[in-house]
Amino acid sequence: MESKKQRVLIFDTTLRDGEQSPGASMNQDEKLRIAWQLERLGVDIIEAGFPVASDGDFLSVQQIAREIRRPQIAGLARYHIGDIDRAWEAIKEAAHPRIHTFISTSDIHLKYQLKKTRDQVLKDARAAVAHACSLTPNVEFSPMDATRTDRDYLCDIVEAVIAEGATTVNIPDTVGYIMPQEFGSLIAYLVEKVKNIRKAVISVHCHNDLGLAVANSLAAVKNGARQVECTINGIGERAGNTALEEVAMALKTRKDFFGFSTGLKTEHIYQSSRLLTHITGIPVQPNKAIVGANAFAHESGIHQDGLIKEKITYEIMTPQSVGISGTHLVLGKHSGRHAIAEHLTKMGYKLNADEVKRIFVRFKELADVKKEIFDEDLEAILYEELYRIDEKYKLIYLNVVSGNVAIPTATMQMEVDKEIIQDAGFGVGPVDATFAAIRKITKTNYHLLKYAVTAVTGGTDAQGETTVQLQYDGKSVVGRGADPDIIVASAKAYINALNRLEYLKTNVQKVKVE
Repeated sequence: MESKKQRVLIFDTTLRDGEQSPGASMNQDEKLRIAWQLERLGVDIIEAGFPVASDGDFLSVQQIAREIRRPQIAGLARYHIGDIDRAWEAIKEAAHPRIHTFISTSDIHLKYQLKKTRDQVLKDARAAVAHACSLTPNVEFSPMDATRTDRDYLCDIVEAVIAEGATTVNIPDTVGYIMPQEFGSLIAYLVEKVKNIRKAVISVHCHNDLGLAVANSLAAVKNGARQVECTINGIGERAGNTALEEVAMALKTRKDFFGFSTGLKTEHIYQSSRLLTHITGIPVQPNKAIVGANAFAHESGIHQDGLIKEKITYEIMTPQSVGISGTHLVLGKHSGRHAIAEHLTKMGYKLNADEVKRIFVRFKELADVKKEIFDEDLEAILYEELYRIDEKYKLIYLNVVSGNVAIPTATMQMEVDKEIIQDAGFGVGPVDATFAAIRKITKTNYHLLKYAVTAVTGGTDAQGETTVQLQYDGKSVVGRGADPDIIVASAKAYINALNRLEYLKTNVQKVKVE
C-alpha cells in the first residue's frame, strides 16, 4: 500500500479560483455537478467557494458540503473572524470540512493594500488560525503573495500559524511572478528554516501569468511540497491557475523522476474537462496539453509511421489513460434506446429512465439528419437537454432568409413567460438578424461580449456548437447551443444566455463584505 509520503494531494479550486475567471460564473446546480465530477475524478480536497462573498456562494458551498462525502470540502475565508465563522457555517456538515484562511504578507501588499505593519499581520494571522482551529482541527493558512514576501518574515509567519494549529500551509505565487528554480529554492528554504514545518503539509498555489504555473508547482513538489492547488483546464483569474490535468499526468508519466503519485482516477480527466467547458463556455485551445483536440493527433508522416509500428515511439501516454477512447458511436435511426443507454453508461453518464427517454428522442431527431452520431454529439444533446436552468424564454421556431441579394431577415416565434410571441428582425447577416428578432421579442438589449462557433465533430453534417456571452450590470454569463443548423444553434445559445441572466438577477444576492 502506498504511503502518505509518496502521495501528492490534489486540492481543486475550480469552484473558487476557477470561477473567478471572466465569464466562468456558475449557478448552484452547475457547481454541484462539477463537485460530483471532481469526486469521481478522485481529488483529495475541493475548495467549494468563498462563502462570505454572496448568499449564492454560501448556499452552493453548503450544498456541496452536505452531498459530496469522500473528499475534504474547503471554504475560503479572509483573516476576519466573521469570514471564518461564515465559512464554517457553510462547510460544517461536510464529512471532512476544512477552513482555508489567508492574509497578505508581502511588503507591497502591506503598504498599498492592508496598510499594516509586519507585526500587525503576524498577530492577525495567528488570531485567524487560532479561531479557525477552535471550530475544526483541519485548517489551512495562506500567506498571500508569498513569493514576493521577505523569506525570513515568511518563515516567521509559517512557524507561527503552525504553532497555532494550522495543519496545511499554502505558499501561493499569487501574481505568477516566480521562476521554477526560485520557487523550488523557496520551498526548500522553508523546509530547512521553519522548526515545526513537519507538523504541517506544505501546499502550493501558482498562477500562470508567465506560463509557469505547472512548472513552478512541480518544482515545489521536488523540494518538499505535498499538496498542489489547481483547476480543471487551468481556468482562473487573469491567465489562470495550475492545470490539474497537466500536474496529474506529469507525476504519473514521470513517476521515475518525481517518485510521487496522486489518488486521481486519470481516466476521468477528459470528461471533467468537457463538463467544465460545457458549463462555462470557455473552450480549450486545440494545442492544450492532455485535453486539447490535438493532444493525441499526429499529422507528420514520420510520426504516423512510428505510431503504426509501435505507439511508444511518439506517445508518452495513451489517450485512454485520460479518458479519450479514440472511438466513436456509429448508430442510426434504427438503433434502440437500450443501446444508447448502455453507451452513455460507458461514457460515464448514469441516467435514470426518464432522462434516457429524453436523450433518445433528441438522438432520433439528430439521426435523421446525420449519417454518424459521435460521442461528442451525444454529449452536446445531453447538456442541452438535461442541464438547462428553468427557462423564461423558449424557442418555438425560426425561419431565416439570407443571401447576397437579400436583406437578412429572421422570423421567430418564442415562448416568453408561457406566452407565445412572434416577430421578425433584420441584420447584416443571418445571425445578426436572429439576435435582433430575439431582442425584439424579449425586450432586452444586453451587451454581446462574445459570439463563437465550433464544430462538435468533423464533416459537413457536424453539429454546430455556439457560445454567446452577454453582460449585465458588470457581470457576464455564457450561453451555449448545439444544432446541425448553425443559425438555430446560435439562437439557442443566445436564449440560453438570457435565461442564465434571469437566473442571476433573481437568485444571487450579494452580501456586504467589510
